[in-house]
Amino acid sequence: MENFKIEVDADGVALVTFDVPGRTMNTLTAKVVQEFPQLIEQIRTNPAIKGAVLTSGKPTGFCAGADLGEMGSGALTSGADTRSEDDKLKAQFEGAFLLNKTFRAMETCGKPIACALNGLALGGGLEIALATHYRVVADNPKIQLGLPEAKVGLLPGAGGTQRLPRLIGMQAAAGLILEGKPSSPAEALKLGFVDAVVPADQVVAAARAWLLEKGDPVARWDRKDFRIPGGGPSTPGGAQVFIMGNAMLRKQSFGNYPAQLNIMKCFYEGLQVPIDAALRIESRYFVKTLATPQAKAMIRSLFLSMQELGKGAARPEGFAPYRITKVAVLGAGMMGAGIAYVQALAGIETVLIDQSQEAADKGKAYSANLLAKQVSRGKMDQAKADAILALITPTTDYAHVKGADLVVEAVFETREIKADVTKKAEAQLADTAVFGSNTSTLPITGLADVSARPANFIGIHFFSPVDKMGLVEIIMGEKTSQETLAKAIDYVLKIRKTPIVVNDSRGFYTSRCFGTFIQEGLEMLAEGIAPAMIDNVGRATGMPRGPLEMNDDVALDLAYKVREQTKKDLGDRYVAGPVDAMISKMVVELGRFGRKNGKGFYDYPADGPKRLWSGLSEIVPVTQADATPALIEEIRTRLLYRQAVEAARCFEEKVVTDPRDADVGSILGWGFAPWTGGPVSLIDSVGAATFVETCDRLAQTYGPRFAPPQLLRDMAASGETFYGRFSKASRAA
Repeated sequence: MENFKIEVDADGVALVTFDVPGRTMNTLTAKVVQEFPQLIEQIRTNPAIKGAVLTSGKPTGFCAGADLGEMGSGALTSGADTRSEDDKLKAQFEGAFLLNKTFRAMETCGKPIACALNGLALGGGLEIALATHYRVVADNPKIQLGLPEAKVGLLPGAGGTQRLPRLIGMQAAAGLILEGKPSSPAEALKLGFVDAVVPADQVVAAARAWLLEKGDPVARWDRKDFRIPGGGPSTPGGAQVFIMGNAMLRKQSFGNYPAQLNIMKCFYEGLQVPIDAALRIESRYFVKTLATPQAKAMIRSLFLSMQELGKGAARPEGFAPYRITKVAVLGAGMMGAGIAYVQALAGIETVLIDQSQEAADKGKAYSANLLAKQVSRGKMDQAKADAILALITPTTDYAHVKGADLVVEAVFETREIKADVTKKAEAQLADTAVFGSNTSTLPITGLADVSARPANFIGIHFFSPVDKMGLVEIIMGEKTSQETLAKAIDYVLKIRKTPIVVNDSRGFYTSRCFGTFIQEGLEMLAEGIAPAMIDNVGRATGMPRGPLEMNDDVALDLAYKVREQTKKDLGDRYVAGPVDAMISKMVVELGRFGRKNGKGFYDYPADGPKRLWSGLSEIVPVTQADATPALIEEIRTRLLYRQAVEAARCFEEKVVTDPRDADVGSILGWGFAPWTGGPVSLIDSVGAATFVETCDRLAQTYGPRFAPPQLLRDMAASGETFYGRFSKASRAA
């Protein structure tokens, strides 16, 4: 076998080392799945083997689960299949049931098998461990143990939905599986799905000791006296789990995620029957879930594309890696302070510049507070925190920029201020250094006009809060060189963020498309739709917040300033609408700036939760307050399609050229409904023809902002998809 090595000692204990060649982490590749039954048969039939310890040959961990690259390529390919529907379903079930059958064979082979986990065990990796008779894990709080399949639109398909609740009870298992949340070894021990936590160098010895001292080859659910902890679905306690669980699931997912619903069905149906029947139930729901458009889109965007972009898929070839040791950040406000923090965490010497020493020191204090929290929670020792903080130098002196490999400008969104700091910083920079602007809306080409080296000038757009948001949008100006792009991507990867690359445009890609979500909410408000309905339906689409509360979070006065700058830039070409007057009244006349000053569309009292401002109806009277199904569906469609049609325009204008950038950028950047896989995946899933037809209806009813671009009409006529038309192969051709 290529992936498993067996060594049998004098006591009859077989040490099985799982080690996929050529990879830094074990995954359940097709070859591993093929060899697993051979491994079990050797253990079962070899009389010299009394029991087995299964461990990993990788220092990085035990197993990261199924190889979603292989699974994704199969699930997302729709070739011609001439088999009958019954034959296709049977084949799909047999494929899905293979691992369940294999792991069950291991569980019932008649010999005790222990699992020695030297590192992370996620998804199918943990399901292997759950199917052994004893689990030992290394005492390392960084180790993750969990079933994260729900995060990519799937459910555990190798026994996870059946063994975990039989070990720790339905309520605890539901929380872990529905959220895909990993546990540390200590948490897993407390919950009861590992049996021992020992020092890392003793995991194999501890597993071997159990085999020799106890070595029970019968799983607890195969015993006649087995009872599910807390009771099964038919018990009063178990029934309560489903009553509350279904209500909470609906509240949190709004029915957008088939995987979560099917997980609950696996629990309810599977826990009422013996384990063998339960595993067949799980496999049926796994096949059903995998076939949903949500699962296909989420696997592609949230795993495959995210992984590719996170490895620098957009980096131009032919340039040596750029070594980044020192970076200057101009502006020590919330954004600049956050950038300084993530740089220091990555070991980069950071100069943090502001107009006053007090402001610069305040920016560094932001990092000090975050590091103090890490120390207080036991996630970092004080010496390491001190070393990270020492990398940040707060100052007003631009002479400190000298020697920087890169500059990130994060000052106010006005051309004059940005031009001033650009000139000051560039005077200190080497000819090879990169100048990056963190602007969220102003075109990079225009900002680069004041640069002495426009080829080295690029947009590096972070998202707030920087320490939590994983995306960085890199914007190419008209004169930005490919070498500068390569250097910018190297920088983003060094600070452990995911880069997407777009071309210059007002608002670029993320701000431009995200702005349409907020704008459409304001249009609805101006039409007289009840504000509570707008935001409630906005959340129900899968967005993290409704458009009005998001507007408050971003700040109404910022939206006003951006609008004023846009008016100035466009001149006579700017077309004012009813929303302009509403925002002007809120900001200029009433001083309602949003969350930051405690009053916007919502009020933010210090002693309670936010609530819609009671005076809003005096500015925009409510004329549509009846929440009919038709109106709710129309609001939902408008909010999603308005963003998606703008994404399509970005492709037509070549602002975006890669569907991966569009989808991953939308989910990581502004929280576009993850269940769709992103706006481009949404269009592909609906079909360009159907999408265009709906947009034409919306445009006729609400205005030209919904009008589909010619690109979409062409795709509708030819039956093309974005992932087909703009694939890497198509772009190369």
